[in-house]
Amino acid sequence: MGTILITTDYLEPGDQVDDLLRAAGHRTVHSPATGRRPEGEMADLLRSADGALIAGEPVTAQMLDTARALRVIARSGVGYDSVDVDAATARGIVVCNTPGANKNAVAEMTMTLLLMCAKRIGETLDGVRKGTWPRHDTRELRGATLGIIGFGASGQAVAQLGAAFGMSVLVSTGHPTSGSGVDYVDRNDLLARSDFVTLHARAQSDGSPIIDGPALAAMKSSAYLVNTARGSLVDELALIDALRGGRIAGAGLDVFAREPVAVDNPLLSMSNVVTLSHLAGQTREARAEASVAAARDIVAVLEGGQPLGAVNAP
Repeated sequence: MGTILITTDYLEPGDQVDDLLRAAGHRTVHSPATGRRPEGEMADLLRSADGALIAGEPVTAQMLDTARALRVIARSGVGYDSVDVDAATARGIVVCNTPGANKNAVAEMTMTLLLMCAKRIGETLDGVRKGTWPRHDTRELRGATLGIIGFGASGQAVAQLGAAFGMSVLVSTGHPTSGSGVDYVDRNDLLARSDFVTLHARAQSDGSPIIDGPALAAMKSSAYLVNTARGSLVDELALIDALRGGRIAGAGLDVFAREPVAVDNPLLSMSNVVTLSHLAGQTREARAEASVAAARDIVAVLEGGQPLGAVNAP
């Protein structure tokens, strides 16, 4: 029997994941991540765990130094840049994620942000609430060009929805997929031609952005940027500057460089920016699929089996 630490905030004792882990003979310890923990708390929690099912909170090499029994860390989501994978690998700890579990949720939210930008919904809602009855010029998605940077599961799902709306789809990726019905182009070409640019790439290994000042300068002044992937992919200061200067038309952002986003971040007060709270993958269906997949990988590792979502090879 092992002890499984669960920090994902929407998981709780007695749910499907808890039942799955207990049925496999393990003891669960729930400590939901609802914000920044006091220093040392996460290390203390990991110290007595054989497995950990976590959300997006950091797991550092220092925390792993005292986690002597820990054998597996499973993310209830796709991104795992919050985990020091090299440190885990060096200590023989398997790190897993759940690729594809939230692809439909992310794709739907991406299209929601595209539509909100194209139809200027944020500005209109604000105006109606203030009694001004705005009549903005808006645009249709049909006939527009959608540029997708990164073409994993969520990027491919966005391409399908974009095509269904009648959009031409351009993709920039290092891993083209045959028969996908999109046009593969280099990133500069994509930025120059797209009416909407949406990000579905992993975080850069060095944390650097892929949308910086020069990238924004390459976009059309009428184009919109949508990010449902990682906040680190966008240079926020450069984006603020581009928006203020009218060099792009607007943005739809579900993620930020620092979360929760500071209330004085200028992006929150811009009328041509739609901001959300890292919600793209948080549907009931995606949460259930990702959490169960993560729990099954934990059981597999602790039973000496092969997890489906391992991202390292200790």
